[in-house]
Amino acid sequence: MFLILQAAGWPIWPLLFASIIAVALILERFYSLRRSRIVPTGLLQRVLDACRGNSADESFILELEKHSPLGLVLAAGLRNRSASREVMKEIIEETGRAVTHQLERYLTTLGTIASISPLMGLFGTVVGMIEMFSMQAPGSSDPVQVGHGISIALYNTGFGILIAIPSMIFWRHFRALVDSFVLDMEQQAVRLVEVLQGQRSN
Repeated sequence: MFLILQAAGWPIWPLLFASIIAVALILERFYSLRRSRIVPTGLLQRVLDACRGNSADESFILELEKHSPLGLVLAAGLRNRSASREVMKEIIEETGRAVTHQLERYLTTLGTIASISPLMGLFGTVVGMIEMFSMQAPGSSDPVQVGHGISIALYNTGFGILIAIPSMIFWRHFRALVDSFVLDMEQQAVRLVEVLQGQRSN
């Protein structure tokens, strides 16, 4: 591994740093964006049961806010259950936007790494070509210098693409996952509003 890094030259170090960040972000998002953590099964039914049993007091709402992102959205509706339907929906939407922002945390960084990694690899290619040609005197050719320049160019190009492909795959995966969570939370919040407003029974 060290020999590869040495052959790739100094332009490989920013790419290596970017790859470490990308792996860390992917692992963190896999841990944080678990369905059981974001939209736990049965939480809405638990909230509805509490409302029917008149046990949805302040302590219940505080516990609900700390429970999960979905709990935070539902708690916003419970806090304003005496307001009109329009006011409830507006407050829930504001809370939902804040929750969505939290769910999308770090995804911009991961997408940026996916976009710039090939450019960083191209930069390493240019550096390798410059080094290869700058060491050549007119009418002479040093195979060692030519080989070193080609190594810098190819290693950096390949490593840049190697970082970009999985980063882009996971970025798109996490974006789709967040979108599905947001849609699920919206549907459950609408159901809560309708029950609290007496427009449906369950």
